[in-house]
Amino acid sequence: AMVLTDDNFATIVKAVENGRNLYRNIKLSIQFLLSGNFGAILTVLFASIVGLPVPFAPVHLLFINLLTDSLPAIALGLEPHTKDVMSEKPRPINESILTKDYLLRIGTEGLCIGAMTTIAFLIGLNEGGSLLGSTLAFGTLCTSRLVHGFNCKSNKPVIFTNRFFNNVYLIGAFVLGLLLITGVLMIPGLHNLFNVQTLDGAHLLIVYGLALLNLPIIQLLKKLRK
Repeated sequence: AMVLTDDNFATIVKAVENGRNLYRNIKLSIQFLLSGNFGAILTVLFASIVGLPVPFAPVHLLFINLLTDSLPAIALGLEPHTKDVMSEKPRPINESILTKDYLLRIGTEGLCIGAMTTIAFLIGLNEGGSLLGSTLAFGTLCTSRLVHGFNCKSNKPVIFTNRFFNNVYLIGAFVLGLLLITGVLMIPGLHNLFNVQTLDGAHLLIVYGLALLNLPIIQLLKKLRK
């Protein structure tokens, strides 16, 4: 039941619009968290199956969950409202949040993140051993998840639209997260604490390059699904 206090039926429309936007933002945050975690799981699973060293130290996962996950997830919950939600069909009352299409998006996006992280891990293993491999995997996964926050702004491609930069909280989360992970990778005093090694410019470019590749690939997948 709904009670109008201002005798204005436009209030109903506004309430529905706000409710749909809020529900969408919650789903975007969940999608961001689950797809990123799925990517990390795939990397660990691959390493276990083929008999490689464990890609991540416990402190890596703690850093990811507390910083590079939480900041963009909160920012996505504050994604600006849009009116295009009113053009969507009403969802069934008994519809689960985890629909087949939703799970497919999480799976494909997680697969992309996992693939980039695994590639970084293999490059590091080949060039410098397990510590370098773990460092590159950690850096790539962290940066990939920061980049992935922009992918999760919408289920439609937004990379060439004004909407791509309309969330100042997400931009702030990205910049802060990038500064933190870069500091961990480049400041010698933090290396023992985070179980990483110093990266040269070429390896840092590998981390950033592989992470950024998630953006055009996932945006293209959104375009194809559209």
